[in-house]
This record gives sequence, C-alpha cells and structure tokens, in this order.
Amino acid sequence: MIKLTDRLQVLADQIEEQETMADIGTDHGFLPIALWERKICPHVILTDVSSGSLEKACQTGYAAYPGQKFDLRLGSGLRVLKQGEVDAVVIAGMGGILMTEILGEDLEKTRSFQKLVLQPRSGQGKLRHWLICHDFQITRESLVREGKYICEILTVVPGDYAAAGLSEEAPTANVSREILGKGPDDIEYEVPPWILSAGELAEPFVRRKLAAEQRVWEGLMKSKQPDRSKEQKTQERMAYLKSLLGGV
Repeated sequence: MIKLTDRLQVLADQIEEQETMADIGTDHGFLPIALWERKICPHVILTDVSSGSLEKACQTGYAAYPGQKFDLRLGSGLRVLKQGEVDAVVIAGMGGILMTEILGEDLEKTRSFQKLVLQPRSGQGKLRHWLICHDFQITRESLVREGKYICEILTVVPGDYAAAGLSEEAPTANVSREILGKGPDDIEYEVPPWILSAGELAEPFVRRKLAAEQRVWEGLMKSKQPDRSKEQKTQERMAYLKSLLGGV
C-alpha cells in the first residue's frame, strides 16, 4: 500500500468515500493511486502537463498494481477533463496565481465540479480573494507541516453547490467584517480570520507571519530614506496579526 506524506494525507482526508477525483499536476501519482487502492475513490484521473511527470505516475501505478490500467492524461490544467467528469478536483503544489489562471480559464467547467481541494505554495491571499470574488466558498482550511513549512490546504465548493447545504460554520459562510472591502494583497486574505479554526498549527502559523512582518519593520527602521506609507502599512499588518493571536 502506498504510504502518503503528512501533506498528501491531509489532501486525501478532504475526499469522501465514493467520490471520483482528478489530480491536476499529479507528478508521481501517489495521492490518486492511494485513494483508489483504499477504495475511497472508485475512479481517479491522473493529469500532468509534463510527459516526464506523467511517466513517473505510470511507473508508480505499474509498480503497485501491474495489471491495473489507470486513467492518465497529458495536458494543461482542467483542459483534459470534461465538464462535471469528476466530483472533486485536487490542485496542489503550485502557486496560487497559477491556480486562479487554471480555474478561471473556463469558469463554467470549473463550477461543474462539486469540490476543489487546493494547496497553493505561494500567492495564498490572491487565491482566496479570487475564490470569494468568483462565488466560491471555502468550506475548510487545513494546515500541515512539511519540513520547515506550514502548508495551507483549502477545501472549496462553487456557489451553486454551497447554496444547497453550506454549513454556517464554514469559514466563508459569513465573510467577516475584517475582510470586507479588502484587496488581494491585504493581510486579511493572506491570513484570514478563519485560519484560527485550522487546528493546533494555527497559532505558530500566525506567529511566523508576524515574525516576518517584524523583520520588514526592522528593515524599515534602519533605512536612511523613510517610507512612511510602507511603515504605516506594516504597522497595520502587525496589529492585525497580533489581534488574531489574542484570540487563539
């Protein structure tokens, strides 16, 4: 049986039994093959824009199950999927801005999938902003360690599916006052107030963000050419993060 890393296991935990799924940018294919062999997903689709990566996924499947033919597709983003072809789409390990481009290329198709599981490596705030502005609801945020990093995993549903039964406890069921009117570069999207519900890693995650802002502040204080606008912005970002820590 394929052993998943902690990060991949948290991604797997977002998929429910009997859901079909596609892994966009599958690389070695560990996640979808593990979901199939554990009988969580009756059908999985492994996709990648790189033929070399797709070959690695093919080798993973063959090594574990020589007689099983997995559904491997070479291509970019969601182009290789038909509208509504699977229940859940996983996109993990790429930048948040690239994710918005993949999801936004064909919004009708993107909204045809019941669930998106997204793990951005960067641009997390811009991704959250894009999702909310395009009527997607974040139903869960998870944090998981991977080496020295704390990875963010967003479980997302399109507005049509959310309206059918979105829990009032879902992070964006009622977008909080702190985030209304904020832009994609604002700290409130980078570290949203609902991140505090993400478990025991929430506090160290926020503290890391605060430490990074404090380093920016120290650099500004040493500058011989003061930037008052940036100083004020950094102060506001630090105050916001401190307010979150007061609520942990």
